[in-house]
Amino acid sequence: MTVQADALLDALDDGQRQAAETLLGPVCLLAGAGTGKTRAITHRIAYGVATGVYPPGRVMALTFTNRAAGELRGRLRALGADGVAARTFHASALSQLNAFWPQTIGGTMPRLLEGKARMIAHAADTLKLKLDTATLRDVAAEIEWRKTSRISIEQYGGAGRTVPAALTMDRMVALQTAYEATKDARRQIDFEDVLLAAAGMIEAEPRIAQQVREQYRFFVVDEYQDVSPLQHELLRLWVGDRDDLCVVGDVSQTIYSFAGASPDFLLRFAAHHDNAIVLRLERNYRSTAEIVHTANKLMANQPGALTLQAATAEHSVPPAVTGYDDDQAEAAAVAETIAGQIAAGTSPEEIAVLYRINAQSQSIEAALSAAGVPFLVRGATRFFEQREVKEAIMLLRGASISTATEPLFKSVSDVLRSIGWSQDPPESAGAVRDRWESLNVIMRLAEDSPTELTLREFVADLVDRQSSNNEPLRSAVNLATLHSAKGLEWDCVHIVGLNEGLLPISYARTPAAIDEERRLLYVGITRARRSLGMSWSASAQTGRGGRRAPSRFLEDVRDRTSR
Repeated sequence: MTVQADALLDALDDGQRQAAETLLGPVCLLAGAGTGKTRAITHRIAYGVATGVYPPGRVMALTFTNRAAGELRGRLRALGADGVAARTFHASALSQLNAFWPQTIGGTMPRLLEGKARMIAHAADTLKLKLDTATLRDVAAEIEWRKTSRISIEQYGGAGRTVPAALTMDRMVALQTAYEATKDARRQIDFEDVLLAAAGMIEAEPRIAQQVREQYRFFVVDEYQDVSPLQHELLRLWVGDRDDLCVVGDVSQTIYSFAGASPDFLLRFAAHHDNAIVLRLERNYRSTAEIVHTANKLMANQPGALTLQAATAEHSVPPAVTGYDDDQAEAAAVAETIAGQIAAGTSPEEIAVLYRINAQSQSIEAALSAAGVPFLVRGATRFFEQREVKEAIMLLRGASISTATEPLFKSVSDVLRSIGWSQDPPESAGAVRDRWESLNVIMRLAEDSPTELTLREFVADLVDRQSSNNEPLRSAVNLATLHSAKGLEWDCVHIVGLNEGLLPISYARTPAAIDEERRLLYVGITRARRSLGMSWSASAQTGRGGRRAPSRFLEDVRDRTSR
């Protein structure tokens, strides 16, 4: 063993060291939140390279986002393993298609679609269907789910999926068929076709399969709980009959099943691989003991959940659960707490407010602006920059020119109904639901306004709110959905809107869907290092209390200090 290899192991704890030293054979590394999984796998690869077990050019580290792949490459370079390939599944598949397409099919590879919406719209035109932007996005999501789940269009028709409200299942099937035909006629492929084509090429061409397997011998897959059936099949074809595969994941952080991800591949890894070695990382280096205890309580008795142990000696106030009369009171209290944290020395960028859906950011944005606290909305367009919000304000401005004296509620609801708002929310998830939520925020503002307010005055207030959305400063509090917070961490985290109907979301009705909502809260809790607050409100609007219940999950994390 070289001195360099010794030094790589010296930087690890016992669990991480065991993972780094287990270089061959099928390995399943179950790594909880904050346990240093990226550190463990990068040191494992670097240790394999340093000891001569891994030729760097024959190692493939796979992950799911370009950001994660870039982080892996950077860490591997720093550890002396810069010859290792670290890529997303799609980048690897696309590289292989570019290399092998000319010799198997001939000519150049079809052009890759940048997005599906325009192609779906063209396909809809052939069927005499007029679909709005939100519905086009939801159709695209369903196409992606079908392909990553490896089912045909015919099978999709009988899969019991909830289709966008503007479509029946028969029309959805016809639209997907037309989309594929239009795409093929224009000689284009979409993102999922890249994986499908790469898998089909390797399976159909033994010569290509041999070349791919000669190039890469050792595989590491990060975030394995997020793998889809299509990605799993492609990985199986890449690995072949060999067993040098290491998968890393945490069942408790499976939050993308709507995109086809399944934790079953992680849960059943040992059963599907002879002589598999299963290792656990449960020492959490991120959070205080009190935050770790809260996360463990939430996931107690959940299948496959790890039990975290706090490695840090730092303690904090036990996370509190606080109820408020309405959303505005909740937002104001959170903003006041954040202002206090900043005054006490916490940098704004080390503070985050997390929520379930994008529309919840509006009240938080307003409260932080009123408190003079800079903020940055992550992973989403700011509320007043959303297309549907801009459209609604434009139409309301036009309607306000009228001399009609109808009640504000009716005037606003008439305008919003003309662009898709309804009193009852859509039952399905997706862009149509997100659009409704954003429009419903404007409706709630109207409901919350004084009865004597005119439409013109209401619109003037909206425009003033819109214009006050100054560009955030570089040092700013982070606002993010729970989904977009995965992989990030902050010193202080505030999780808001923990109500039935929001978390779990109203359309989560099956036990599996409820379990995923629980895991989403777990992800939020484990983002916090030193301070965690959780809150809910009894009403969306001032003076309309008693209409909403706190999330059922709060019963599992509540302690004596909560109220």
